Amino acid sequence: MGTEISIQEYLASYTDVLLESTARAVTELTATELQYRPEGPCNSIGFDAWHIGRTADNLIHFAFDRDKPVWLQQELNEKWNLPKVDQGTSMTPEEAYALVFPEGDQLAKYIKDVRDAIVPKIRDMSMDYLLEEMYIRPNGDLAKYEIIGQVIINHGNQHYGQINMAVTMLGKPGLGV
Repeated sequence: MGTEISIQEYLASYTDVLLESTARAVTELTATELQYRPEGPCNSIGFDAWHIGRTADNLIHFAFDRDKPVWLQQELNEKWNLPKVDQGTSMTPEEAYALVFPEGDQLAKYIKDVRDAIVPKIRDMSMDYLLEEMYIRPNGDLAKYEIIGQVIINHGNQHYGQINMAVTMLGKPGLGV
């Protein structure tokens, strides 16, 4: 006999793993290490981690419900001198490369705070709510469950893979990807 799992639990679980893994990946990195980016058109480790957290925070809080994201609740845009609204999606490479991030433990705390705020929200979403469609740039019209699955989980894991590559290029152990 198989155990049934709800789509809410599935989406919450994978979001939880992504955000916890991302926080763990950067927790011990210095601000200098977070700025590392491989040669070529690659983002920094800090950008990828920040982008994962900001995207999840912004979509679940602001895009879905017009609630204030953790980012703004904690006034991190002011404390860290980073964009208030933008979470990286429409930035030019030059804009993204110019961002400077705090120490890894501070960035990790934000990502964990996002996890703690949004994972329970995802678990509590009704099926009708998850089936609601909305327009998300640059993806177009998607149901909320697709936004969580494609934009937060899948896209986030692509950035997590980039973090893994960059961390190993710094000579540190891989993240087990």
